[in-house]
Amino acid sequence: MRTIFFFILFVISTSVLAQSNYEWVDEIEVDKIEPNTKKTFWLKMIDNGMSQPICIPVIVLKGKQQSPILGLTAAIHGNELNGIQVIHQLIDEIDLSTLNGTLIAIPGLNGISIPQHRRRYVDEEDLNRNFPGKKNGNRSQQYVWQINNKILSKIEYLVDMHTASFGRENSLYVRAKLDDDTTAQMAKIQDADIVLNSNGLPSTADLIPATRTMRAEAMLNGIPCITVEYGNPQVFQPEIVERGITGIKNIMSWLKMIDLDVEKTSKPVFCKKSYWIYTDEGGYLDVTVGLKQHLKKGDLIAILRNPFGAIIKKYYCPEDGIVIGKSSNPINMNGGRIIHLGIIGE
Repeated sequence: MRTIFFFILFVISTSVLAQSNYEWVDEIEVDKIEPNTKKTFWLKMIDNGMSQPICIPVIVLKGKQQSPILGLTAAIHGNELNGIQVIHQLIDEIDLSTLNGTLIAIPGLNGISIPQHRRRYVDEEDLNRNFPGKKNGNRSQQYVWQINNKILSKIEYLVDMHTASFGRENSLYVRAKLDDDTTAQMAKIQDADIVLNSNGLPSTADLIPATRTMRAEAMLNGIPCITVEYGNPQVFQPEIVERGITGIKNIMSWLKMIDLDVEKTSKPVFCKKSYWIYTDEGGYLDVTVGLKQHLKKGDLIAILRNPFGAIIKKYYCPEDGIVIGKSSNPINMNGGRIIHLGIIGE
């Protein structure tokens, strides 16, 4: 037992020592980074209950000049991991000697929830519905306030990386304000299956400002931003990651940060709006349609059964559209998600 104890102690000590090789900072100071330099460091966000700092990883690539500054944020929800892998592999493929501008990449924005395999923050709040946050607010509000002031204030363009949540699957799709020329162009070159027109602002934004998403907050502060949904939760999906890298390189090329032509991608389906269809009874749900499937009004989309196998209800598509996302969890009570239906438009 003593041998096992000392072995575990050795492993923990080695891990702490390895992490200490990276600098810990309170602020991203792009001005102080030399041109043609890569910097990796831990950015302090908050303190935990043991007076220890909670930090997030930051990778900064600064080229010949500082501007434009492109930000990449992954995993504001702790179970949305594909974006982390997109950042890791993208960084390895960038030639720093020819880079123009600055890339600020955060491969893991939710420093509390990622190691705990959780989606929401420690107080069960959705961080992406709490912007702009509050300096002296509750736990989630203070963390969001730190994101707003320590990260969003440093960038000029933003790609906010997400995936589906537990029990759901997503296509590779983009949310963007399509009547804005800049964000529309950022969205169109993402190698996405679907591009969804969405301004990101809830209808109550003016009345309840603490319910904004990070994308909405960025846009309100003059930072062009798109949200990219990279597939499924709590996994690395190589095909999705590869397409994600293509999309980010296309933005960098379009911004003239790298000397590459914008890569031709498959033409996405454009949706003018979308909504989820929910169950109105509980049972075992069999979703009978697939991601990216085009549907007609009246098509069967799901069958709900009771524990004895008897059919309780069949669900049909209420109008023509395309499947953006779907439930992958058969166990559903009233209000369970069935499919995320996109309504196709120009």
